[in-house]
Amino acid sequence: MNKAGVRFKKGNWEKAIVIGGGMAGLLSARVLSDYYAEVLIIEKDDLPVKSEIRAGTPQAFHPHRFTPRGKMIMERLFPGFNDELLTCGAPSTQNKMIHQTNQYGSLEMSNTENDATFSRALLEWVCRQQVKEIFNIKFLTKVDVIGLLMSSDHAAVTGVQIREREQLGQQKTLGADIVIDTSGRSSKLAKWLQDLGFDVPYPDILKVSLGYSTRHYKIPSHFSGKWDVIRIAGDPSYKTLTGVFSTIENNIAETVLYCPGGHYPTTNVDEYEQEIARLANPLISEVLQELEPISVPRGYRITELFRHHFEEMEQWPSGLLVLGDAFCNFDPIFGQGITMAAIEAEMLESCLREQRNHPLPYFERNILQKMNEIVEPAWWLNCAADLPWQGVSYVGKPLKGIEFAQKYFALYIKHATTKRNFELYGLYWAVNTLLLPLDQIVNSQMISSILASEEESSESKELLCELTKACGQTLEDQLSQIIPSFPSTAFKHLNTQK
Repeated sequence: MNKAGVRFKKGNWEKAIVIGGGMAGLLSARVLSDYYAEVLIIEKDDLPVKSEIRAGTPQAFHPHRFTPRGKMIMERLFPGFNDELLTCGAPSTQNKMIHQTNQYGSLEMSNTENDATFSRALLEWVCRQQVKEIFNIKFLTKVDVIGLLMSSDHAAVTGVQIREREQLGQQKTLGADIVIDTSGRSSKLAKWLQDLGFDVPYPDILKVSLGYSTRHYKIPSHFSGKWDVIRIAGDPSYKTLTGVFSTIENNIAETVLYCPGGHYPTTNVDEYEQEIARLANPLISEVLQELEPISVPRGYRITELFRHHFEEMEQWPSGLLVLGDAFCNFDPIFGQGITMAAIEAEMLESCLREQRNHPLPYFERNILQKMNEIVEPAWWLNCAADLPWQGVSYVGKPLKGIEFAQKYFALYIKHATTKRNFELYGLYWAVNTLLLPLDQIVNSQMISSILASEEESSESKELLCELTKACGQTLEDQLSQIIPSFPSTAFKHLNTQK
């Protein structure tokens, strides 16, 4: 039995350390607080004393939003969270319009949900205030974690090495029963493990070369406030920009221009409105005529996204876990990051509950396996969405069925848009925001229906040709060979909602 089994059987649930005070760290600490006597969040930056951008979140100026799944988990961990956002001035989506334009046409629908829309600053502020109210959670700020403390046989992590930013050069150690790295894209965990002699697998890398440009506008009192969100999708074939309009707290509207593949939107004040005017639909440009710019456009660029495979390591030290972007990060335009952190925190909670009641060895390795099962469908969907763009490439483990999925998703979106099928369109977004599993839109009945409806299109004929290559096989058999079968781990909530 490894150290993990011994540790939990002895009942050492005294202290947990969380590296990073972002959303993944806050959610992890909330879960850990139910199982450990003390939870310490170590954050490298100072924390704002009000709803302001935290220094360690370079993407904080850009749009953030809950997916339905993310909101579901937040409400369970922090009851009344959405209401608190609304109380803090976040506008509601209820009875506002959603507009979607893509290369096949446009759809508009009313949003019936009473969801808050917010900035990253307000989201973190409300979450952090709720976490601070939990008596056994403490924050240690302006401190860098510079390494892991290990047992003499390197079988267990026993704490962390830290350096206070205001006392350069002075190092200290902090002991813990478990350490969770939630430090995001800047995580040094892989290097720490390599330096300690562990064999760390190469990550999968999606080379996206993506760029954002966001600008804020003041909403005047006479503005109708009709729109929840306007999304004008770019066309991968021509590398045209995607534009999104939405609203946040303090009567502020935000627009973001986005493109993967190295075609970066401008941050020039004079050129920004011109790029918005050149979007495939003029709606955002028309809405902005009524608003007053209150910021210059701010850019944000990401060279690559990565997915670690810590779950494949033959040796993994007990007392160590990793969550959020430090484990796998996603294209922010799809809004999966916070949702994935919430799903992972929920999985952590389930595993801790089971371990406390029925202690087993290899606890941390088992969690990593389950975390990987959660990440896998989200990573696959992210790759399927980004790889059609010129200039985006992938290095890593083979992505089963990705080319077929790209062709099918394009046909699916075309069908839903041109037929004005709001149910199908909503189903697509429910899958891509991790509320529903992939088989809700990739199944023999759905594919047959769409192919029959679009039988005259060249895209449909090409897809049908791929599906009929193997003689004597049913469509179900063909799909099972083409499309990956993802574990149901990430969608256990479907059973609890019935």
